[in-house]
Amino acid sequence: MYQGDPEGVHAKTLGHPRRRMAQSRTTTILDYGERVRCALSINRDQAFGRRHQACDFLIGGSAGAAYLQLGLNLNYPEGEADTLEIYPRSGTQWVAVALSGGWFPDAFAGRMANLQRFAAGEDAVLVSSVEDAWKTMALVEALYQSSAAPSTPIAKAP
Repeated sequence: MYQGDPEGVHAKTLGHPRRRMAQSRTTTILDYGERVRCALSINRDQAFGRRHQACDFLIGGSAGAAYLQLGLNLNYPEGEADTLEIYPRSGTQWVAVALSGGWFPDAFAGRMANLQRFAAGEDAVLVSSVEDAWKTMALVEALYQSSAAPSTPIAKAP
């Protein structure tokens, strides 16, 4: 089983030609070596109605699969419900997992509350370490560097 941080990244990120917002469309490959493929396609600038909007993750592995839809980003700002389904190794169909709360703001609020309780001496440990935050920012910076680097040129015909 593979876990942890990628060895490197490949990325291209750019803004929409009709908007002033920077980096609203990104394609990323997280390099975990020769056996794991992690490809991300992110488009935060789809303004053509709810049909064909998507904010989901499909994770497939040798022991099963998982599908997650982050509903808040669909039909924003109204949003929809988050969904999680798994396909276990021994299964024959997808199984819905009941969820409560929402990934946002609950994920953010939980981390910030833990940080405040830690600073006040009420929590003994941080849910996420400073080292983890540094690694996340190092990953983001590597993505920006990769996007700024020239692509591999295609050979010209002889």
